[in-house]
Amino acid sequence: MNTVRIGIIGMGGMGGSHATRMKEGRVANSTLTAVCDIDPARREWVRQNLAPTVAWFDSAAALMDSGAVDAVIITTPHYQHPTLSRKALEKGLHVMCEKPAGVFTKNVRELNAFAARQDKVFGIMFNQRTNPAYQKIREMVRSGELGSIKRIVWLVTNWYRPQSYYDNGGWRATWSGEGGAVLLNQDPHQLDLWQWMFGMPKRVRAFMAFGKYHNIECEDDVTAYLEYEGGATGLFVTGTGETPGTNRLEISCDMGKIVVEDKKILFWKNEMSEREFNATWKKGFGSPKHILEEVACEGIETGHVGVLNNWVDAIRTGAPLLVPGIEGINGLTLSNSFHLSQWTDNWVDLPINEDLFVELLNQRIKESTFVKNTAGRVMDVTGTFG
Repeated sequence: MNTVRIGIIGMGGMGGSHATRMKEGRVANSTLTAVCDIDPARREWVRQNLAPTVAWFDSAAALMDSGAVDAVIITTPHYQHPTLSRKALEKGLHVMCEKPAGVFTKNVRELNAFAARQDKVFGIMFNQRTNPAYQKIREMVRSGELGSIKRIVWLVTNWYRPQSYYDNGGWRATWSGEGGAVLLNQDPHQLDLWQWMFGMPKRVRAFMAFGKYHNIECEDDVTAYLEYEGGATGLFVTGTGETPGTNRLEISCDMGKIVVEDKKILFWKNEMSEREFNATWKKGFGSPKHILEEVACEGIETGHVGVLNNWVDAIRTGAPLLVPGIEGINGLTLSNSFHLSQWTDNWVDLPINEDLFVELLNQRIKESTFVKNTAGRVMDVTGTFG
């Protein structure tokens, strides 16, 4: 097809942002033809900003059945992502799903199995994979340039959110509406990048606080320890209650030390492998000589627009996806394992016990007494999940 007709399901903040990008012509070879939302108030925004060329629908089902779209972007709250993605694929539509892939891996795994049997393009919006610095780190790790990885430390505290952010949506940071807080809303980006660059650990131990800095019932302060089969360890620290925050990734490896911060890569590069030095040095005190260099990163970060253009290219020409939708389960597995570790006060081996995770999540939903004051929309996500 020459032009891909796209519909957006969910016209909240992200849906509106994607619509604006498309209206501005930033997604080539595509046209926005339809949108839908359960909130009638959003219809006025659509009328003022998108009409008359964009059709409005009151439900996702009506949009999918309209014949007005070839593909959909799903920007609803998290619990609905697997269900809506599958329904769209069943209707023969290509899908771009906002992160995260879902709230728990059990139904995301079922979605992935179904998607693998379809001939439609299924992508997920991990826009930070377009950052040249992380692309370069992945290349350096996979090529063996760094030698064995010893330790990974990622401090991600620049996701600060004030209380008004949480009050602006009834679903946010609740077990029944979002299934978590910082791990399900902000950190899916870093957790995806973590596994994309370094692979999956063998086990984790996490510690988190719920409502430590905000009037919410889910996590806003997290520290997780990860162990790998080859002996490497990791430390992941995040939260939404610190400002000014930090986003600093440090990698210790045989060939030295890497620091990624402010979109720059600094490499303290050893003249010889630490393991080789350790085995051959005979003079007691000493360490390998090293030089400090800034690693060049080619390209520019294209963000959401880059992921959308890549998705459209994949639909039109079969171009490889930067972020295949089926890979969304990997970062979600990490966040689920962190929650499970905190809830059980124990180490969690990967792959996780998916049934136990769902059981404990449902327990928190059932036993919740949290009452949220909100100035925004309240999602009708209630009950239990299986």
